[in-house]
Formats: sequence, structure tokens, C-alpha cells
Amino acid sequence: MAINVWQPTIKSANDFSLTQTWVAAGSYQNNDLNTIEAGWQVYPVFYGDDNPRLFIYWTRDAYRSTGCYNLCPGFVQTNNQFAIGGSLSPVSIYGGSQYDINILIWKDPKSGNWWLQVGGSDLGYWPSSIFTHLADSASSIEWGGEVDSPDLSTEMGSGHFPEEGFSKASYIRNIQVVGSSNNLKLPSALNLLATQPNYYNVKSGASSNWGSYIFYGGPGKNPS
Repeated sequence: MAINVWQPTIKSANDFSLTQTWVAAGSYQNNDLNTIEAGWQVYPVFYGDDNPRLFIYWTRDAYRSTGCYNLCPGFVQTNNQFAIGGSLSPVSIYGGSQYDINILIWKDPKSGNWWLQVGGSDLGYWPSSIFTHLADSASSIEWGGEVDSPDLSTEMGSGHFPEEGFSKASYIRNIQVVGSSNNLKLPSALNLLATQPNYYNVKSGASSNWGSYIFYGGPGKNPS
């Protein structure tokens, strides 16, 4: 995927706003959800500022006791070209220049490890041994934004609704999955979900240049 980078307004230091992909298997119901996650995040209480930062995350028990952000035990970094947890710049400008990053996660068929590629460079891998379900394969892939804000007052993405389109709304383009034969292909089905559509929403599309894409995000609760 290619995701454009924004600096959404965070209303409380404990809130966060992010854009990411989730590679997942297992379930919440059985407390055995396995995920690999990567994208950008604004999280002031965690990073000490409101800059968008490249982040990764993993869990194997539905976030109960395993898993953590960035370079905690689990991920093996093999390339220091990118600082995981480091600030990303420049950021996209509303109605102006757009800046995006490419992220690819795939499973090495020989070692079974899950590799992370950012901007065409391999950064490292999650060993298959730290997972249960993902030791074999993923059962679902998701792309989009997430906000943790008790009163829903923090922005997602650009802070504007997807209907505003390019240069104003956040996008994720060239959405692809890695098939069992280790080849990139379009998702067989792209289902849309917005849990709070009055505050954050999503719309999808397809084109020759962008492949499968979504525009997503919104302002959250605000006087407007």
C-alpha cells in the first residue's frame, strides 16, 4: 500500500490517531488474535510530540499480554535506513503537496518469517516463532485509520471527510495482497467499515494509476 502522511490534530495527549495495515489471523472471541501492524501514528503521550511517526506493532493474544510497539522484543531490524518510531517528514498539505510512503509486509516462504519493507527497502522481520496462527498464514488484511479518543474529538487522517478527495482527504492507494504463490495481486473483496460514520468515514474506488484505493478519515466531534 501507499499511504499519504498527515499531522492530524490530537485533542488530548493520551489520544492517538493512526493509519496502518493489519495482517491478522485468529479471533478476539478466542483471545488468540494474531496481528502484524505497520503505518504512521501521532501519539503525544507515547512519543513526546505530535509528529507523525513510522510505527510497527504485533500481538498473538488479542492485545492481552503480548505484543508491543516498534523495537520491542519480537521484531528483528536488519536495516537502519529508516528509524522505526522516527518522525516522518514532509507531511501532506491540505489542498497542496501530498507525500506518501509505501509499505509492504510479506511472508518468506522459506523461513516463514514476516518481512517489513518501507519505501522499497527491507527493514527487518517478525519471526514466525512468536506467533500461533500467523506462523502459518493470514486470514484477513485490513487497511485504514484508527483513533483512540474517548470523546471522539481527535482527527483521523487529514481531519477531512473522504468525499473531499485528493489533496484534501487521506488516502491509501495501490492496495494489494500477497498470494500463496508469493505474488502481489488485487484483493478478491474489499469491504468497507466505518464504526463512527458521522465523525470518520471511508469510500473506495479503483483506477489505472492507483489500483484499488480508499479515501478515509474525518474531523471527529467538533463545533462545525
